[in-house]
Amino acid sequence: MHKRGAFSMHAGHIEQGGHVPVMLDRVLDLLAPALSAPDAVLVDANLGLGGHAEALLAAHPALHLIGIDRDPDAVARSTARLAPYAPRVTIVRAVSDELPDVLARTGHDRVNGVLFDLGVSSPQLDEADRGFAYSYDAPLDMRMDRDQELTAERVVNTYPPDELARVLREYGEERFAARIAQSIARERAKAAITSTKHLADIVRSAIPAATRRSGGNPAKRTFQALRIEVNGELTALERALPAALDALALGGRVVVLAYHSLEDRLAKQVLAARTKDTSPQGLPVPLPEHQPRFRLLTRGAELPSDEEVTRNPRSASARLRAAERIRQG
Repeated sequence: MHKRGAFSMHAGHIEQGGHVPVMLDRVLDLLAPALSAPDAVLVDANLGLGGHAEALLAAHPALHLIGIDRDPDAVARSTARLAPYAPRVTIVRAVSDELPDVLARTGHDRVNGVLFDLGVSSPQLDEADRGFAYSYDAPLDMRMDRDQELTAERVVNTYPPDELARVLREYGEERFAARIAQSIARERAKAAITSTKHLADIVRSAIPAATRRSGGNPAKRTFQALRIEVNGELTALERALPAALDALALGGRVVVLAYHSLEDRLAKQVLAARTKDTSPQGLPVPLPEHQPRFRLLTRGAELPSDEEVTRNPRSASARLRAAERIRQG
């Protein structure tokens, strides 16, 4: 987990509230060639506190930025932060997979860049009442959009044990998913599980003692899984990333910052599919209609530097991938 917000690292400012945009220099470098186009448009599909957005607007005086975030708190904070650039900024409260609708509503057929900075923002982690973190005792909430009905409390208390185990296994890569799900089912039969501490205690007791002694907080994977389920994060990315690639103009670029292996794997698969020649085997020359429309700008996933991880520990899990449109179609 991570992440965002703050004054431009390029400008050498102190970061606002200690929240640092992850891999900021690399994001700026990768997007720069695409954003030098006249009347360039960039979509920040997970705006958060607007740290990357602010730096990009400062670096490109003609850039128009469309910022998308589902969290009304993030929308309010980023609107205030980006106020100096207001004539060049459009902020929309929406989920990232609504990107085609957002572009249609704002009158843009094509854009020059799209940034995905996935996962949880620093305020969501640091404000105890949001219920994202196992390090505070708080209501089991975990909604990025507090207007939606599904909460972590509802998942924990109403999903059948088999379905709960599936969520923990698929979204948390939790090898003790079945044991944890059964423990939750036993506990909720006595009384509803409503707090993060209660849930973290149940998870800890369900995991074998030898395993508990290594690998960080034993509740980490369960909390990740619930958060992904509550917010439909992987489903949104599955739809949003292909839509972003479809919207890119020739020379346009996409950058994806992922913070756990499921997000990164999905980004890798989508980009690999779009950068592959699909000509039938055995032909002497590639067929133009089967040539890839995109090329990778990164070899594998790029990691933050040791220096950045020391300065901003939440960047440690970041994995960056990027691609550029090289053909129309």
